[in-house]
Amino acid sequence: MQEKLFARLQEIYPELVQFRRDLHMYPELSFKEENTAKKVADKLTSLGIEVRTGVGGMGVVGLLKGGKPGKTVALRADFDALPIQDEKDVEYKSRIPGVMHACGHDIHTAGLLGVAQVLSEVRDELPGNVVFLHQFAEELPPGGAKAMVEDGCLDGVDVVYGSHVASDFAVGKVGIASGYVTAAADSFEIILYGKGGHGAYPHTAIDPIVLGSQVVMNLQQIASRQVDPLKQVVVSVCSFVGGGEAYNVIPDQVKLKGTVRTYDEEVRTAVEQSLKRIVEATCQAVGASCEVTYERGYPATWNNPEETAHLEAEVLRLFGEEGLLRMPPGMGGEDFAYYAQERPATFFMVGGRNPDIKATYPHHHPKFDVDELSMIQTGQVFIAALLAYQARHQGK
Repeated sequence: MQEKLFARLQEIYPELVQFRRDLHMYPELSFKEENTAKKVADKLTSLGIEVRTGVGGMGVVGLLKGGKPGKTVALRADFDALPIQDEKDVEYKSRIPGVMHACGHDIHTAGLLGVAQVLSEVRDELPGNVVFLHQFAEELPPGGAKAMVEDGCLDGVDVVYGSHVASDFAVGKVGIASGYVTAAADSFEIILYGKGGHGAYPHTAIDPIVLGSQVVMNLQQIASRQVDPLKQVVVSVCSFVGGGEAYNVIPDQVKLKGTVRTYDEEVRTAVEQSLKRIVEATCQAVGASCEVTYERGYPATWNNPEETAHLEAEVLRLFGEEGLLRMPPGMGGEDFAYYAQERPATFFMVGGRNPDIKATYPHHHPKFDVDELSMIQTGQVFIAALLAYQARHQGK
């Protein structure tokens, strides 16, 4: 059956490209994906797949019932875009000013719809059920995954597979990581209240710029001195805003923003507490005050080691050792983590880099693009994982 499905996937590739390019030309931001969700739902419905819309908000869930007994396997793709101006010189560049698919979610969506199409054509021969999770709002916390899970998208599901295209390694390669694959992605905002004054008389003021500089440096002690060096943590201050245009005016406040990335939940909690404590103590030392807002984002994504080992074996069988990339854990964030908290799950990466078509720019770049053949590799891995899982659990 697998070879038949792979051949059919190749046959419908032009259709997938057309669907992907339509999504790319008409992207929609997180939590605003009304037209995208409708396109996905309409396509699934046309395949005779049971469709539920509005799942958790904008989510679309398709259920394909196989003709033979078996388990229920969920496959996930996301479909939101980013607030970035598309600067590529291609016929399918975004028609929506200031919005583009700069992370490959259009590729994910079209690729999974291709899998749905070829599987729907052999449903009578298919063991078990397949749930197609088309998720909204991966890019913007609180994201769509948590809401979809709370709305029952995993009811009856035994295992979940998800994928992401990657512009940093070549098309034809598949990246696998066991255990942690993405980090918990938290954010913070710090407002420091000093006392404004004249730059010539700093002793009459409480300078929040100097204070902010001290806070930035003091926060570096969290990773270097307060967390076990064998446990990963990143604390980055990425925005420092304060003062006006005048060269001789000390402002009365500044604002800092940044991100914290961790794997371990105990470390995550300890970092949050330490960050607040350091900021408050630094302010107290000079008579300033502060407001610290710490927002927890997506948790860390944990790839089930057993399921990941099985998936790795399938990738080796399909693409050989040269096609397998054993990835280290990354510090990016992914709300696929919410599915992985509920069911055994594996999240893998599929290469999309191709210098011949200028698909070399990083994710979230105005000229981001990937090789559309990555949809074929994604589909092949999904299909192989699905069939192998059903075979391992046949009769159980």
